[in-house]
Amino acid sequence: MFASFLQDPDFIRVCYIVAFALFIIGLGGLTGPRTAVRGNRIAAVGMAIAIGATLLTEGMGNWGLIILGIVIGTVIGVPAALKVRMTAMPQMVALFNGVGGGAIALISWAEFRSSDGFEGVATHVVIASLFAAIVGSVSFWGSNIAFAKLQELISGRPVVLPAQQAINIALLAVAIGFSVAIASGTSSEWVFIGVLVAAALLGNFVVLPIGGADMPVVISLLNAFTGLSAAAAGIALDNTALIVAGMIVGASGSILTNLMAQAMNRSIPSIVAGGFGGGGAVAGAGDGVQRTARSTSAADAAVQMAYASSVMIVPGYGMAVAQAQHAVRELTVELEKRGVEVNFAIHPVAGRMPGHMNVLLAEADVPYEQLKEMEQANPLFPRTDVSLVIGANDVTNPAANDDPSSPIYGMPILEVDKSKSVIVLKRSMSSGFAGIDNPLFYADNTAMLFGDAKASVQEIVAELSEL
Repeated sequence: MFASFLQDPDFIRVCYIVAFALFIIGLGGLTGPRTAVRGNRIAAVGMAIAIGATLLTEGMGNWGLIILGIVIGTVIGVPAALKVRMTAMPQMVALFNGVGGGAIALISWAEFRSSDGFEGVATHVVIASLFAAIVGSVSFWGSNIAFAKLQELISGRPVVLPAQQAINIALLAVAIGFSVAIASGTSSEWVFIGVLVAAALLGNFVVLPIGGADMPVVISLLNAFTGLSAAAAGIALDNTALIVAGMIVGASGSILTNLMAQAMNRSIPSIVAGGFGGGGAVAGAGDGVQRTARSTSAADAAVQMAYASSVMIVPGYGMAVAQAQHAVRELTVELEKRGVEVNFAIHPVAGRMPGHMNVLLAEADVPYEQLKEMEQANPLFPRTDVSLVIGANDVTNPAANDDPSSPIYGMPILEVDKSKSVIVLKRSMSSGFAGIDNPLFYADNTAMLFGDAKASVQEIVAELSEL
């Protein structure tokens, strides 16, 4: 009696509705660092309910394989998530997102095989399965390239092949052509494999030409692709949970991708076209004039900030690489003891994934009220005594406002140059992801403190404690 109740379709639908409500509530919690952890937990409960409801569905399948898959995924996923450093979080996100897309592509293949080439399957199911196969495969292979670039297994520079766009269009045409043949009745498994291979090559060739400067947008875009492929797979499998969860991921990923592109003042098609970013210093300030940057010491920086009334800290990927967030928190505490107002200016695309700086600073228990988004921070810079730039480059480059010939001209930036004084912490004078020099480094009100960001901040803190 109890078992039949649990497998009742109406009970399963109610479970799905509860799960979807928890997904949405959890997603809402991710809008701020204070509620993000709680939002994740709520969404995780929703996912557990959705999985449980799916497993209760009558005729679910081979329980042995299902349990084996859960065990293998848990053994691999949990240690990986626990051990990964915050600096490597973008790589992990790219990799895990790719795994999702790959799983969807394999499900589509399995459906093709189990139905003898979609024999007797409704046309809309066939189309959804083929869409899931193409988009899932593109997401899997594209995410692998993104992971390799972020992990520096391959160069972060754009890798552009001759006639790159023509090749991409041809591969997309091949994948669609094979899909049309399958939908028209072709049952050859080799044709379906051709779809997967063409989509795999397309995923590789789409992401290879994209440089490091655009990688946060790429991760978000691929995440949206995985969500859309999951929703399509849900249609093919008649699984409501996959449809709703996939659409939530696809919609939120698409919105975030658009917001990130706007933050860089670039269109999504231009980003996908690639060829921008990936390093490579440019001598001077880009106009042929040789300039000299003024250097400073930790002691001078400490004195300058100790007697300031307001300090704005501008974190970038250099802070993440050096794992300097906890040292930065110590610096904040020392300055506040002296009555200095301290805030943090956060650019939407600082780091290598959306919200990268927010996550790092939240880990170091920096109060949320001190984190100022770009729109909040820019009006504060003119009255800021000292801006401390920690490993941020392109997002503080005044060429985006002043130089129409610059590749980043028009990109919204943190207007650090308007501060009364600027201290930049960097290992060297090398350029950022965009591969262009930063005139801020040579400005009269800027001083460079060279070295590892964490060590430099710790030296400043030590000097402050002795004042």
